[in-house]
Parts: sequence; C-alpha cells; structure tokens
Amino acid sequence: MDKTADIVIIGGGIIGLSIAYYLAVKKAGRIIIFEKGQLGEGSTSRCVGGIRTQFSTEMNIRFSLESLKTFEQFEEEFGVNPEFKKIGYLFLAATDQEIGVFKENVALQRKFNIPVEFLSPGEIRSRWPHLRTDDILGGTFCSRDGYAGPNEILSGFVNGAKRAGVKIYEGMEIVRISLTKGKIQSVKTKDEEIFAPVVVNAGGPYAASIGEMAGIKIPVKPLRRQIFVTAPFHLTDRPVPLTIDFHRGWYFRQEGNGLLLSGPLDPKPSFNLNIDYEAMAETSENAMYRVPTLEKARIARGWAGLYEISPDHHGVLGKVPEAEGLILANGFSGHGFQHSPAVGKVISELIADGAASTLDISSLHIERFGKGELLEEPLTAFKE
Repeated sequence: MDKTADIVIIGGGIIGLSIAYYLAVKKAGRIIIFEKGQLGEGSTSRCVGGIRTQFSTEMNIRFSLESLKTFEQFEEEFGVNPEFKKIGYLFLAATDQEIGVFKENVALQRKFNIPVEFLSPGEIRSRWPHLRTDDILGGTFCSRDGYAGPNEILSGFVNGAKRAGVKIYEGMEIVRISLTKGKIQSVKTKDEEIFAPVVVNAGGPYAASIGEMAGIKIPVKPLRRQIFVTAPFHLTDRPVPLTIDFHRGWYFRQEGNGLLLSGPLDPKPSFNLNIDYEAMAETSENAMYRVPTLEKARIARGWAGLYEISPDHHGVLGKVPEAEGLILANGFSGHGFQHSPAVGKVISELIADGAASTLDISSLHIERFGKGELLEEPLTAFKE
C-alpha cells in the first residue's frame, strides 16, 4: 500500500465512489478509497434506487436535475445499463395543509421546467383505479421520475474510478485521523498510516464517528428504515408509478413480479439492520388501506437500511473551518443515491479547483446548524 496520497476518501458507497470518479477525471492526483466492509454494502445496497425531481427546495431540485443528466447518459459514459425505469412518482395528499404544500411545490418545480401535473381526486381515481381515493384531496405526478439499479450505478462508478487510477481498499477501516496545527496530516488503519493533506468523509450513516476522529461534531444520525417485498402479485395491467401516501408516510412500487412496500422509519438513531414483525404489520396495514386489493398479497421478504439524517434533511457539504483539508459529503437524508452524480461533481470541483462550479453549495456548509440557517425540505417522509 502507498504511504502517501493526495486525497483519501473514507467510505466506499455511492457517494465516495462518485467523488473518486470525478476527481480522477479531473486528474486531481493520487486518490485512495478506504471501505471498512465491501463496496456499497452499507446504505447503497439497501436503498430502493428512487430518482425524482419533485422536491420542495431549489437546492434539492438542482441536485436532482444535475444528477438526472448523468443517469440518462449513464450507459454511454460508464458502459453499464443503469436500469433506469421512468415509471413516474405519484404523491397523494389527504389534508388541506398537504394540498397547500403540494401547490407550492408544483409552482417551484415548474420554474425549473419540470413536467409535473397537479391532479384532482377524480383524475387520480381514473388513472389508477386500484388506489383508495375517498380521503384523497389531490396529488402530483411527474413522468420523468422513477428508479434505477443501485448495484448497476455503483458498478459504473467503481469501474470508472479504477480505470482512471483510483486505488480502492476494501475491508480496511480508518481508525484515526491525525491533524497538526488544525491541518489534516494522515489517516490510520489498524496496520497502516497513510499521509494525505485532504480527507473526504463519505461515511454515510457513520459520518459522525468519522468526524469525531478529527475532533469535529457532525450532526448526522443513522435511522433505520425497513422495506418489504410481496410474493408475485398482479395488481393491474396499467403502469404502476412509485406511489407515495404522503399523509401515512408510506410508498410502494413494482418490484419484479411483486410489489415493494416501504416500512416505518425509526424515530431513534441506531445501527440496527434487523427487520421485525411490528414493522411488517404496520406496512401491511398501510398497504391494505391505500390499495385494498393488497389484502390478498403475501409479504415474502424484507430488509432494513440506514439513512444518514441531518437536522434539516439536506446534505452537509464542503470544508470544515476547524480542520483544514477535511471535506464533508454527508447527511443526504435518504437522497444520497439519486443525488450522487451531482455530489461527486461539486466535491471534486471544490477539491481540485477550489470552488464548486456545477452547483452553488455554499448554503450546505456545516456552520449553518450553529447559525440557525437551516434549509427545510417538507418532502422528507420518503427516503428512497
């Protein structure tokens, strides 16, 4: 193993690999990734691959639109079919307050030329008759939204990074980050010390513990979300969008011959990756309420994943004043997969060029939490 590098990236998930790839494309120097387990085995492999433009803030919309450019040209650039299925996202509102939020969202989204529709209950019932709509006051739908394959996208970034010269070490955990006079000096595994002036924290749900190694408090917490998949079940001959019951905090979409159903998001942080009966029961109740015919379906399997939640559900990106050379790429709050291309671009620009040019990320600095400059995202109940 090399004893020196120009940039060390801690975390071999989709965020770390995207950053590494775009840094290598910019010929930013010797780049090393350390992943304590296997590449992508954390949040990346456990997400459901959602890609949407229907967000409530300009920042998240811009990240979505920039990332969408990459997803739509992914096979051409990386030689891997991303399995991007544009089935659309359908958001359902059940209260006047939710309708108000949706209307504000649509107005903002249309400023970015996003082809979003605002639908009446009758239009929803006509297009998707399998849904219970007697308590629905309206909804929004965007046909450009959908989902892609997390493993396929990760594979593209891995292969691209390796071709460009990035060195990747799996099964090697960083246990210490050393600083001298407030500047990053090195990182240490159990057996090796690697000297580098720049370290990127791309640790996903482990962001806070990585920050602690450098004496930095990062307000990112891991929350478990459980996901369940039914046995083969024919719902309808019509296309099924990723349908989000905003009021109940539940969504579903097609998954092979069955249906993928979102389970609850834990209220308290933990690293628990087990699934439990209570979550399955709650998921089934939500499913049968919104799609009555699902009372005939059977849950066949499930899994749990961790989301790295920031206080305002926006990413924490950029430099850390107290630790020169430490770069944060954390806190994506369930949207890391779909925003990973844009994150890779802006962080690579910040490191290689001194500033991000693709998107303005100045408002995502870590200092905003102490200053009360939060960027709230109302559409946060759904972590894809």
